[in-house]
Amino acid sequence: MSKFIGAIDQGTTSTRFVLFDHNSNKIASHQIEHKQIFPKAGWVEHDPIEIWNNTKKVIKVTLQKSKISEKQIAAIGITNQRETTVIWNKKTGKPYYNAIVWQDTRTNDICNSLKKHQKLFREKTGLPIATYFSGPKIKWLLDKVKGLREAAESGEALFGTMDSWIIWNLTGGKHITDVTNASRTMLMNLQTLDWDDELLQLLDIPRKMLPEICSSSEIFGVTKTAFVNEIPISGILGDQQAALFGQTCFQPGDVKNTYGTGCFILLNTGNEICYSKNGLLTTVGYQIKDQKPVYALEGSVAIAGSLIQWIRDNFSLITESSEINDLAEKVSDNGGVYFVPAFSGLFAPYWNSGARGTIIGLTHFVNKSHIARSVLEATAFQTRDVFEAMQKDSGLNIKELKVDGGMTASELLMQFQADILDISVIVPEMTETTALGAAYAAGLAVGYWKNESELQKNWKEKKTWNSNMTEKKRKILYEKWQKAVKRSLDWV
Repeated sequence: MSKFIGAIDQGTTSTRFVLFDHNSNKIASHQIEHKQIFPKAGWVEHDPIEIWNNTKKVIKVTLQKSKISEKQIAAIGITNQRETTVIWNKKTGKPYYNAIVWQDTRTNDICNSLKKHQKLFREKTGLPIATYFSGPKIKWLLDKVKGLREAAESGEALFGTMDSWIIWNLTGGKHITDVTNASRTMLMNLQTLDWDDELLQLLDIPRKMLPEICSSSEIFGVTKTAFVNEIPISGILGDQQAALFGQTCFQPGDVKNTYGTGCFILLNTGNEICYSKNGLLTTVGYQIKDQKPVYALEGSVAIAGSLIQWIRDNFSLITESSEINDLAEKVSDNGGVYFVPAFSGLFAPYWNSGARGTIIGLTHFVNKSHIARSVLEATAFQTRDVFEAMQKDSGLNIKELKVDGGMTASELLMQFQADILDISVIVPEMTETTALGAAYAAGLAVGYWKNESELQKNWKEKKTWNSNMTEKKRKILYEKWQKAVKRSLDWV
């Protein structure tokens, strides 16, 4: 009986379950979107119960579609939107509040009050103090939700990122996370790979509400639910680290970019912690069982694919996201228009929460095709910002970029990305790299795949884009972009 590996991909906008075979082919999948809740400007929430119900549904439907029984699944891996924070009751399983999403900026005041400890947080966690991370979100919930602090101190309230929430429900009460998700909380020490007591004290967070930190690839437990039973759960990776793993970026210097809701560029720095002096994050890339952790430098761009949705939903410039490419291709350049999508500040390498979105360079000549093109180019320019910082921090001369995510379907964007970076941009045959990374981590733990070199053999190139742009043109375009970014900073 042939065996398969399952991957739960719990993302910012939807939850999916994907089944892979031994050659990394996708056999079947099902996906369900969940509601985005915006109670106030800058606030973003999800309903954790809705996400758990969707998780159950996507697993059931995928198994029905594929006619594969649960007995044929060797293991399940989980990958998830990182930093998104949920706190629930240990006895009832009910969340005390909606999940606060990574994009949410309500913790701005908390972050500002911690700014004097910036150096300490950077040294211990590799992260700047920012609304992006889980620690300030936990503090906000403890301060604002009635009775929650007492419940946390008595050990009744449990915190988790979405991986912990799903595993707790799947296993009937295992409270764990992995090093990649823990490294995004602003609470884990990169050296010890454990929660840091000094940081917990600064944020006034009780240690007993936090999950146990495990590696990314080991048997954590088995499923104990009516719809899937006794399947090992043996892989956990935050979504961007999962894409790094799925792209088989196993050597120091390997780099990938995922074009999703946001844009996330990760560079494997090996077993050494590489602290950034240029606005990047130092994070755990992955850890296999008892091996040394592999670290990474990361540049996070808040708005990428979600800018296309915004143009579609708020401006009706297009009716389907896929139409942006056709509209942009009607013009040969951006007509002098630059779009800085700083809707809730700018992430790497600026970390400016007061920045706001700006469209600049408008003239009578400009039409909607120029705007569409500037929307796509914004993602490539933001990637260049991160790339510049990455080369400075690592001292590496990076020659190629492996890419994945929905926006890689845009040939215009991929060509412009190669042009503005002046390197090769490579799309793999299997673009489901996030789910695949979680499947790989799970499969390695149960011996489904032997080692990393076996996984590398499964990676196949689909298309490579090389730069066609002159150095002079590249320089002019990028200087104008930097000028546009300056205009957007500290607006609030």
